[in-house]
Amino acid sequence: MERIQEALAKARAQRNKDSVARTEHIEPAKPRQPIEDAWSALAPLKLNRAALKRNRVLASEIGRDAAPYDLLRTKIIHQAHINNWRRVAIVSPDIGAGKTTTLANLAFSFERQRDMRVMCLDLDLRRPTLHKVLAQVPDHSMADVLDGHVAFADHGLRLGNRVGFGLNNGPASNPSELLLSRAARDVLDQIESDYAPDLTLFDISPLNVSDDNIAFLQNVDCAVIIVAAESTPMGRIDQAERQVAELTNVMGIVLNKCRYFGDAEGYEYY
Repeated sequence: MERIQEALAKARAQRNKDSVARTEHIEPAKPRQPIEDAWSALAPLKLNRAALKRNRVLASEIGRDAAPYDLLRTKIIHQAHINNWRRVAIVSPDIGAGKTTTLANLAFSFERQRDMRVMCLDLDLRRPTLHKVLAQVPDHSMADVLDGHVAFADHGLRLGNRVGFGLNNGPASNPSELLLSRAARDVLDQIESDYAPDLTLFDISPLNVSDDNIAFLQNVDCAVIIVAAESTPMGRIDQAERQVAELTNVMGIVLNKCRYFGDAEGYEYY
């Protein structure tokens, strides 16, 4: 608990410092590639429908199983719009709650939202799994992009015309330091400038694993906390909400892995 409090204090101090720095340092605008061309230049995601189904990416196809993710997508859009939020972290108190699978399903749900562009970045640099859920084998990692070794244009993937991905091919050697670095924040700002997504979703590490997430949460507008039904204790949910609220806004808590019947619709949701 002392380590968490120290990390929270450090993150708040860094957040205040960055806020002052942004007001003091304004660079002249640089010519950039048209947004449509930037998106078109991203390599398309190679879909393996059998692997997606096996990995429970159920929203990859329209139907009853996609309905809960479409509902969550719509709620995220609504909250983001009324609060003017653009950066959304997807986080969980513990390992195994399903945050990465939730983000993958949301990506396919957002792809069907024709008037929005969404960027999905895997910043769980200690134990990345989004590339496995999507059955992808990228040549580089987001760590290579954040430290400036690889341009996002050469690394990012595209689902359809409206959803982009930044994946990993393995864990990073120094995730906490990298996520706290000014270089990483500049890269994320540049991605937003180049691709102008309406929303950017970040998959970040579970709260109990390390201070990586605490280092990064200061850089987002809000967070969605994913918890597992009949697995995540209420005490852990309350603790996670308090930790996240110290650094950013809590958009909501999603109860995952929950099966129930909706009598009105006659549907069974998972």
